[in-house]
Amino acid sequence: MTESDHNRRPIAARDTGWARAIAARLVNSNITPNQISLASVLFAALGAAALLWWPTIAGLLTCAICIQLRLLCNLIDGMVAVEGGKASPLGRIYNEFPDRITDTLFIVAAGYAAQAPWLGWLGAVFAVGTAYVRVFGGSLGLAQDFRGPVAKQQRMALLTLGCLAAMAEVHWHAEPRALFIASALVAAGSCITCMTRTRAIVVQLRRQP
Repeated sequence: MTESDHNRRPIAARDTGWARAIAARLVNSNITPNQISLASVLFAALGAAALLWWPTIAGLLTCAICIQLRLLCNLIDGMVAVEGGKASPLGRIYNEFPDRITDTLFIVAAGYAAQAPWLGWLGAVFAVGTAYVRVFGGSLGLAQDFRGPVAKQQRMALLTLGCLAAMAEVHWHAEPRALFIASALVAAGSCITCMTRTRAIVVQLRRQP
């Protein structure tokens, strides 16, 4: 990846000791940032498959863990590339494309698991839309806008909480609602995020001479 700082997603965990330790080990290995980015797609595929074809407490837990591993990959690949000096000319592609795939896999799978495929696909469309608006702002010469209220981290947090709540529903034989609620929040929140980012672009363009 070859990102300038102002076009880099702000992540507080980047400054933690454990993240720096993991990144340092990977910097000294033969693993590339692009390979780490691709690993996030593998975790997303495993998590989505578990959610769809293993609708048990174990399957839901597997999906929740895979979501967090996906986010870990998203954190570490940039650190290895930027702080570790292992950026590549194709890094921008690997920085963006796997994220769109992983978002879609998790969000669509959640919709199907909630018996509302349309909601999963709607959420995926709006999730991709948030990235489109962000990158579009960058194409206009503006700093890429990572604001929410439901950016990537918040989308994954909602799905993780949905999986954990669904585990409780399975355990207590309750009516399954958690994944539907999580999917609805992801879709609605991503839609609002598209609007807030678009509005920010409009405001900045109007301020230009």
